[in-house]
Amino acid sequence: MFRKGNIVSTLRESTVPAAVFDQVVKTYPSGLWPRGGIPALRGVSLTIPTGRVFGLLGPNRAGKTTLIKLLLSLTHPTAGQITRLDAPLRDRRTLARVGYMHENHAFPRYLSAAELLAFYGGLSGVPVEVLETRIPALLERVGLADRQNEPIARFSKGMVQRLGLAQALLNDPDLLLLDEPTEGLDWLGRQLLRQVIRERKAAGQTVVLISHVLTEVQELCDVVAVLVSGRVVFEGPLAELLRDPTFGSPRSLEAALESLYRREAA
Repeated sequence: MFRKGNIVSTLRESTVPAAVFDQVVKTYPSGLWPRGGIPALRGVSLTIPTGRVFGLLGPNRAGKTTLIKLLLSLTHPTAGQITRLDAPLRDRRTLARVGYMHENHAFPRYLSAAELLAFYGGLSGVPVEVLETRIPALLERVGLADRQNEPIARFSKGMVQRLGLAQALLNDPDLLLLDEPTEGLDWLGRQLLRQVIRERKAAGQTVVLISHVLTEVQELCDVVAVLVSGRVVFEGPLAELLRDPTFGSPRSLEAALESLYRREAA
């Protein structure tokens, strides 16, 4: 058992899923007309297991980012039920145990790296005494220790991405959501990210990875879900997706996805 702020959790030591989607529908309104709308998720049911690296795959406009927004309580389902860290989505206390890294950060550029992490640490409820040691350690980890007092306005795209990784890890999350996290990172930055993902898994924490870099998905993910037009067309172990259904032999992830997309289009 461990404590984060005033929330006690044993999730890492249990088999309780990190998140469960049960027949989730999300429709965005279209103009002023109350009926209809733009469907983003159409009856999505899937389970994100604890302690695994879960890959979320699919073409553009498949509903992947909407699913992440739901997990972050940035939007709410039109229908269906979602549990996050063994609690209903309406229990916003669990957000203190979620980390999120986006491909395009909108950090206040006048803040320094250290100031930004202190700000986000406060929002996440991380005690000040913890931040005093964790912020320097994270900046060292992502290679920004020597630039921690400079304004973010001077940072390159890759440096902002590294800072985004530090921010996502600041609250030592049970559930880490990574949405195209390698965008703008150089080779060393990608290696760092892979190492962090493996460490989270080894610690019993859960990582959800959205990426169009299929080699990284194939290297890192244990379980995947594939979305097409707001529907789950595959959910299960990555090894199962990579097994050719006709011959039973291994195939590339690109070939497996192409086969799924072609089947759905037909």
